[in-house]
Formats: sequence, C-alpha cells, structure tokens
Amino acid sequence: MMNNNIYNDFNNKKRNYLRIIQRVFLSLAVIAATLAFVFLGSFLGRVTSKPSDEPIFRVTSTTSSSETTAPETTTQATTTIPAVSELLASDALSDELWGPLPEVTQYTPLTRNNVHGIYIGTAQNLDANIELANNSEINSFVIDLKESYGICFNTTNELANSLGYVDVQYDLQDFCQECHDNGIWVIGRIVCFKDSTLASARPDLAICDVTDTPLLFYNEGSEAFINPYNPENWDYLIDLAIEAIEMGVDEIQFDYVRFPTGGTTTGASPYYGIEGEVPSRSAAINRFLQTARREIQYTYGVPVSGDVFGIAVSSRLDGNILGQDWPTIGLTGVDSLCPMIYPSHYALGTILNGTTYPTPDTAPYDIVYYALMAGSTYHNQAGYSVVRPYLQAFDASYLGAGNYMTYDYNAINSEIRAVQDAGLDEFILWNQRAEYPTGNYGGNAG
Repeated sequence: MMNNNIYNDFNNKKRNYLRIIQRVFLSLAVIAATLAFVFLGSFLGRVTSKPSDEPIFRVTSTTSSSETTAPETTTQATTTIPAVSELLASDALSDELWGPLPEVTQYTPLTRNNVHGIYIGTAQNLDANIELANNSEINSFVIDLKESYGICFNTTNELANSLGYVDVQYDLQDFCQECHDNGIWVIGRIVCFKDSTLASARPDLAICDVTDTPLLFYNEGSEAFINPYNPENWDYLIDLAIEAIEMGVDEIQFDYVRFPTGGTTTGASPYYGIEGEVPSRSAAINRFLQTARREIQYTYGVPVSGDVFGIAVSSRLDGNILGQDWPTIGLTGVDSLCPMIYPSHYALGTILNGTTYPTPDTAPYDIVYYALMAGSTYHNQAGYSVVRPYLQAFDASYLGAGNYMTYDYNAINSEIRAVQDAGLDEFILWNQRAEYPTGNYGGNAG
C-alpha cells in the first residue's frame, strides 16, 4: 500500500508539472503570436503608407554635367558616397596655390529643374509674376540673395552682418514657401566678386596693386572687386549659399563670377603674383566653381549655375580676360551656365556668322541664335554643363533712336525660338524692374 501511495503521489506530481509546463508554453506561444502580429502590422503600415515629404519638383530633363540626377530625391544625404570625377585635367600651378579640391564627406543625388525662368530682383511684383507663371511656360524665379551693394535676405552670416550691409528686403523662408505653393522653382542669385564694401573693409581680400592697395575699376562703376584667387572669398560665398539652401532655395546661381573689366582709376595694374608662377584667371574661376560644385551641388543635391558674359561664348580672348573660358568653364561640373545673350550688349556693326548687324538690338532672333551656335562646338561636348542663356526682356533706349527696339512679347518670344532652334531649351528672362508682358513664352509653341 505504501508503494502504491508513493507511486500515485509521484504520478500526481508528474501530471502537475506537465500542466505547468503546458501553461508556460501556451503563454509563450500567445506572446510570440502577439509580437508577430504587431511587427507585421507595423511593416505593412510602412509599406503602404504614402510619404508626406515628397519633393515638389521632379527632374524634367537630364543634365550633361557629371552629377547623377535623381527625380525623387531632395536633400537627404545618402550613406554611400560615390567617387567624385573631374573632367578638367589637373593643373600643377593650381594645386600648388590652392592644394587639392575639398574632400566630399556627404553626398546627395542632384535634383534639377528644366528652367524657364524670370528674374524678379528682390521679390518685385511678386503677385503679378506668380500669376504669369501660373498661366504660361514660366516655372522658375531668380531672386537676389546678394548684390554688389550687400545682402538682401535675412542672413545670420557673421561676416555679412559685421560689415553692416545686410538690408533685408524680404523673408526668404516665406518667399520660398509661397513659390513652392505655386509650383515655382527658386533660384538664389549671389553676386560674387564685385563687392566694394567687403573689399574696403578687408583690403586683404580685395584685388590690389603691387603695393597691396585696393583698386577701383572704371568699367565696373569705379567699384572694387574682391579677389577671385583668394579661397577665403570662396568660403564666404559658399557659406551664404548653404544658408539660403537651408531656408528653402532650390538652386544657387553665381553672378559676377569673373574678374573686372577695363582699367583702374589710379592707372595701376592688378597684381596677383609673379606672372608664370600663378594660375591663369580662368583657372581661378574654374577652381572656385569646382569647389562650389563639391560643397553645394554634390553635398546637398542642389544645382549650381554660373552667369557668363555673352561675349565669352564667341571670343575666347575676351573670355580669358574675364576668367570665363568657354571651352573649359562648362567642364567644372556645375549644373548649368547662363551666358547673357542680350542683343543690346553687342556693338553696332557686330559680325556674326559672316553677317554684319548695324544695330544688333533690332535683330533679337539672329543675335541669340548665332551667338549660341558660335559656342556650340564646346558646349555640345560630353559632360558640359547645361547651357541656359539669359535673354533680354527690356528696352535699351540708352542706345539712341534707331539703334534699339521695343522688346514686347513677340520680340522676347523670338529669342526663345532662337534658343530652341539652336538645340537648347532652358532660358531666363532679364528685366531689372521685374516687369514682363503677358504671354505664354513657349518659343516655337507660341
């Protein structure tokens, strides 16, 4: 009997243990199933939910620069940094003076826009110009971030504010938001090396003569320029650009990215170093643009463009005086170049394509078409920046009676037709007062 009791007791304990084990396993199974359900629901929610931060703009055309375009990408950096290729050959003098190009530590695929733009100064006539954009082919505004006289937006840049030439004309974030709400691409224009205030306050940053005295240039309104050879000036301009990008600007456009023209008020010559021992002027401008391309375009995925004198497209000699060498400036990797092809800026009696134009301003189609074709051998080469000319949208009455014409819608649109017939598409219209005739601005499409 005792053995049977021991045996029964053992069996009872065994059954109890088994029940406990079963309950434990059942509880674990329920927990596991619950966690799996939560995980699966979270995963499916991520897959099926629509992102709320889709970019406003998509890539509408491919760029011929060496950057990779990405239609769906804004400015969120990727973790993989592709190798940065340079189309321009290495220059020993440039490397000796400036060292290697900056290392890229962050990469964002380029997002660009097929620009049909107008210049609007400091947000002038904003309502009327938004109305124009909403009813035409115009899709982009160029706004002044920095002019030769100072900064136009609400910058916090320490150097700019210390100079006392920050004159806020608009709130940049509010402006960008209003443009984006209307599907308009914002291009921030920065006047680069024409900067008398900075040159006066910091002579060490100015173009000087051999005695380190800052120079004033007749053809530049007797104003001073900061030195394009000095990388401290590059850093200042790039810092302003990055701040504007963080406030909503979609593209950076560098204007006056050149050396001054004409003689000086003292008759002294600019001194950049011993001739033959310093890089050329074109090498200095190219190196600045290459640096900006790496630190802005490659890093933030925001296009960089540069304004170029129209004469540089057809005259390499004049281009090299300016530091704008048309055959090579478009190989710096910046997204686009904007030659200013204004018929009014061509001398009376200009010869293009073997034809003499006594009054170039009265032949808008021909001047734009043949000027662009003159440089096409270079800008049609692989890897060259997109060519996006500035077109005249103003009357040049200062030329005198008989030498100018009214630039109404038909005259302006004929320039756009010339751009298209030259195998290009993008353009920006320039009117200092930001006043443009009503029209579609479609070129051959009317």
